[in-house]
Amino acid sequence: MKKEDCFFLGKIVKKYSFKGELLVKLDTDEPALYENMDSVFIEVRNNLIPFFIESSQLHKSELLRVKFEDVDTEDDADALMKCELYLPLEFLPKLDDDKFYFHEIIGFKVEDKNFGHVGIIKSVNDSTAQSLFEIDRDGIEILIPMNDEFISKVDKQNKTIFVTTPQGLIDLYLEE
Repeated sequence: MKKEDCFFLGKIVKKYSFKGELLVKLDTDEPALYENMDSVFIEVRNNLIPFFIESSQLHKSELLRVKFEDVDTEDDADALMKCELYLPLEFLPKLDDDKFYFHEIIGFKVEDKNFGHVGIIKSVNDSTAQSLFEIDRDGIEILIPMNDEFISKVDKQNKTIFVTTPQGLIDLYLEE
C-alpha cells in the first residue's frame, strides 16, 4: 500500500495502559465512524505497515483508545509513539455532491461566473487559516480561498468546480 492511495486518519499521541494500549488523535469531524475498524496502516520509518486492531473505543470524544494485536507492552507501544495512521482512500465515507475531499478535486477545472475558465486545480493548500485552491493557469499559479460563499457548484461528473470570486481577484495574478 502506497501513501498516495491512503488518507491520513490520525496520530498516536500517548500510551494509555501498561498493556500496550494507545491513544490516537483522529483527524476527522466524525470520530465515531472509525470506532470499529479491523485494521489500519501505521507509518513506521517511512513504510506503511498494516496493524490489526484487537479493540478500540472513543475516549474523551476526539481520541480513540486502541489495542493493536501484538502490541502488548509499554516498549511495544513506545515504538509506535507519534506514528501516523492511514486508511485506504476507499474507506472514506461518501460525501454529498456539493462536498468533496481535497484529494478528489485535483485535476478539476475551475470556472468563474465572471471571469470564465480559470485553470486546473493542482493542489489544495490547507496550511493557512483558510484552505486555498492552488490553480494552474498556463504556468501561472492562482490561489482562490475555499470559501462556501465563493463555491457555487461542484460538478463531480464533469470534474468542474464553479466559483464566483470577488471582482478583480483572479486578475491580480495575471497582471504583469
